[in-house]
Amino acid sequence: MPSGDVRKGAPQAGDAPKIQIGKAETFTLANGLKVIVVENHKLPRVSYQIFVDADPLVEADAAGYVEMMGDLLGKGTTTRTKAQIDESVDFIGASLSSSSNGVSGACLTKHSEKLLDIMSDVLLNPAFPADELDKSKKRTESGLQTNKDDANAIAGNVGNVLRYGKGHPYGENMTEETLAKIDLEKIKKHYATYFKPNTSYLVCVGDITKTKAEEYAKRYFGKWVKGDVPQHNYNLPQAPAKTQVDFVHKPAAVQSVINITYPVDLKPGTPDAIPAGVMNTLLGGYFNSRVNANLREGHGYTYGARTNLSPDELVGNFNATASVRNAVTDSSIIEFMNELKRLRTEKVTNDELQVVKNVMTGNFSSSLEQPGTVARFALNTARFNLPADYYEKYLERLQAVTPDEVKNMALKYINPDRAHVLVVGNKEEVADRLKQFSPEGKINFFDIYGNPVEDVKVAIPAGLTAQQVVDDYVNAIGGTTAIQKLKDLESTATAALGPGMNLGIKTQQKGNNKVAVDVSMNGQSMSKQIFDGTKGLASGPAGAQELTGKDLEDVKEQAQFCKEAAYQSKGYNLTLKGVENIEGKNAYTVLVKRPDGKESTEYYDMTTSLKVREISVNGEGDQAATITTDYADYKPVGGVQMPHTITISGAMPIPLKAVVTEFKVNQGIDDKVFSTN
Repeated sequence: MPSGDVRKGAPQAGDAPKIQIGKAETFTLANGLKVIVVENHKLPRVSYQIFVDADPLVEADAAGYVEMMGDLLGKGTTTRTKAQIDESVDFIGASLSSSSNGVSGACLTKHSEKLLDIMSDVLLNPAFPADELDKSKKRTESGLQTNKDDANAIAGNVGNVLRYGKGHPYGENMTEETLAKIDLEKIKKHYATYFKPNTSYLVCVGDITKTKAEEYAKRYFGKWVKGDVPQHNYNLPQAPAKTQVDFVHKPAAVQSVINITYPVDLKPGTPDAIPAGVMNTLLGGYFNSRVNANLREGHGYTYGARTNLSPDELVGNFNATASVRNAVTDSSIIEFMNELKRLRTEKVTNDELQVVKNVMTGNFSSSLEQPGTVARFALNTARFNLPADYYEKYLERLQAVTPDEVKNMALKYINPDRAHVLVVGNKEEVADRLKQFSPEGKINFFDIYGNPVEDVKVAIPAGLTAQQVVDDYVNAIGGTTAIQKLKDLESTATAALGPGMNLGIKTQQKGNNKVAVDVSMNGQSMSKQIFDGTKGLASGPAGAQELTGKDLEDVKEQAQFCKEAAYQSKGYNLTLKGVENIEGKNAYTVLVKRPDGKESTEYYDMTTSLKVREISVNGEGDQAATITTDYADYKPVGGVQMPHTITISGAMPIPLKAVVTEFKVNQGIDDKVFSTN
């Protein structure tokens, strides 16, 4: 035992641990299907994966159809419905999934043939049911709607376009427009063209022998017919010649999402892959990395800052990212750049490097506990022509990385002077401060899908005030006289949350000062909110609670037939902030401050004067949520124009699109409806 207090220093690094992953055996069927077998008989389980190694392709105006093909692949065959597939898989306690690259599953060894029978049917006889396509498109449409209000999703979409360009497979994004053009013809054509055994792999890992794997492969996949598969070549995307500042405006955002990003020519398994991975982990690949220690621990700018260096056979990428407060967006970028430049100019110490190696060793070792890891290693070895012992010697090569190698990798792959500095945030509060990062002092503006947007500042007519904008809205919907004729109002709205899940919203208002809202799921009441003119009450499964503070003020607003008509008389503070483009149309932006201090940003179409959007923040601190409400499809109701489609984003994991199916005006609603007793 060494003498002295072992707590006074970190333990000496030992030799890299020996990793026994399991030797992969390979063979090829007559149809060209390459089979990889990795035996591991510790547990009576086995996994199977068919991986179709087709080139990425440009999907153009129907971007997303390849991914949707993968989703539909497991949704029914010519002999089995989706329900029958699910039932059969569940019955044997197995798992089965499909993707644009094929089919995978796992089961107890004794159920292998039952699972492979289902897998081969899914792979070779897909039906691509039209009704499943409709369901998938509806789910996808909901996801796209959610992503429109998700700053990280927006940064991901725009980052793809900036790094690779729209003419590259990695630079395409699915949109509502491309989703609408996805049809069964495109899906079936892609499957028929690219799903061939001669460009595919069957990976068998677990309690199975090579002999048994060969028997299964021939029986279940031997009849798969080979064929020619198109290959595609693309120009290698290049980083910008000098740093470019790119901005996506997210109205009323209180945080900015920063991405410092560019493409890199780094392929899996090349000599640079491991030392470059060490360099990135040190920079921003784990909790105690340099960028996180700086931006989170040192300055308190963010809850987390990360970097990622991703190798790829076609083209890799570098990305440094963090979500920060508006006020420190420029300061955060400065600190990011400082860390990027420091890694290029200063050699890392042996002690800091060893900590990173230890972290990576632990992560690698723990990953081996996951069944899919060995399968992925075996597939990578075959696809990228890696040495057979590449992963077994990974830790040995990892421990051999030197400070000089780390610096060389930084010089090669960290390019702060040739990066896209992409920010998604509030243009009014952030954009101008970012010009310092552009050599030309220029900011490029984009929409949420990476389309260039011209930063045209629309002039506000001389003398126009916020109150006039609001007054124009009140007049556009019918005017105060028409609003005053409303005695009571009842609306019924529905919103689809998913298959078989329909939300009902019944709102009743009376006397411009009472409201009752009943939210139901499939006809069963879930929650109620009532205001009787004085007292507010919210009730649900957990019981009833009296509303106070801002919650009470919110329900008071909801009780009014037109809250905007009372802004002036009730002492609201209005500020005309400018003009913003909302869904392709210019709208006046009005900051509304309620007497209790709550703020919202409202948008009024410059042409119609109708309110098209309202953004507010609910909650405080870590619990704060930005709520975006879009108003559309205005129609007359009792002489007053009312929106018949209201979409709320930010309050739930998915946007809530409520469509009003019925309005009732002046029907004499009983006061008992608003009782809070």
